[in-house]
Amino acid sequence: MSEITEKIGHNIRVYRKKKGMTLIELADAVFKSKSTISKYENGEVSVDIETMYDIADALDIHIEQLLYNRPGKTGIGQTDNYPAFFNGVKQFYSYIFDGRNNKIMKSVFDIQMQTGSNKFKVMMFMNYNKFSDYQNCETTYYGYIEHYDAVTNIQLTNQHSPMEKASAQILASYLSSEMKWGLWNGLSSRPVMPVAAKMLFTKSLLKDNDEITEELKISKNDIRLLRLYNMFPVI
Repeated sequence: MSEITEKIGHNIRVYRKKKGMTLIELADAVFKSKSTISKYENGEVSVDIETMYDIADALDIHIEQLLYNRPGKTGIGQTDNYPAFFNGVKQFYSYIFDGRNNKIMKSVFDIQMQTGSNKFKVMMFMNYNKFSDYQNCETTYYGYIEHYDAVTNIQLTNQHSPMEKASAQILASYLSSEMKWGLWNGLSSRPVMPVAAKMLFTKSLLKDNDEITEELKISKNDIRLLRLYNMFPVI
């Protein structure tokens, strides 16, 4: 059992259960036996590429979500062409404070591949409970990261509701740092309304603590600037 086969099998199981499909239902959808699907999920048998596409279609996900990026693989190269915050990064993390349930909403960004000179495909897994199972999250987005001189822009689409768009802007990403502040723009479903929120981006996972929570909350200075500019800036 190879690590790649095991991880791909794990991902198949995660997304199958998230969709509420049984082994038999997935097997029927891709014209395989129940035992074969079980062996895929347990990492006992490698999945051929055509079957992997069929499984992704049956689970209504992008095939990249089934793939496994090995720890030694770098998503964005360490060169002067990209902002310093992203040099050598294949995965990064973000945090928003959700006042509706008074907790931090955590997300994972997986960088999939380069699609242009300064553009990369990305998957965002928003509001997960356990990092070990972050693909099992509230909302999954796909989109692209584009780097500009002063800001990095991330344009996203809800995987299951293509009409729902979102975006994030990371400030001063050209400066080397473990953390960066930015702005999240999206659509809230509880209730339905457009929203903008402060978002903290990090290269490493953070633990929830009061200091992070307070920094993520809208402060008196944020309100002062909002009134001054009639905009929601993040400094």
